[in-house]
Amino acid sequence: MTGLNIQPNQQTERVDEQRTAVITGYKVQSAEGTAPDIRAGDRIEWRGLLYEVDGEVGIWPELFSDTTHHIEFVMVRATG
Repeated sequence: MTGLNIQPNQQTERVDEQRTAVITGYKVQSAEGTAPDIRAGDRIEWRGLLYEVDGEVGIWPELFSDTTHHIEFVMVRATG
């Protein structure tokens, strides 16, 4: 998939006695005309790191037609 708009969405760090958990998330918006071939739970490799699609993928329809204008979703990576 090309022509993505990827923006920081979530950065969380939790520290306890046994570990430090870090969750990093990004909101992704596709280019116009992108087919909705991504599903909740899919894994995506970006910049050498593996992320998981978090939640359902939003499908934005083209005005006055049955085609897809673009899709939006959140991808997250958890470590620790």
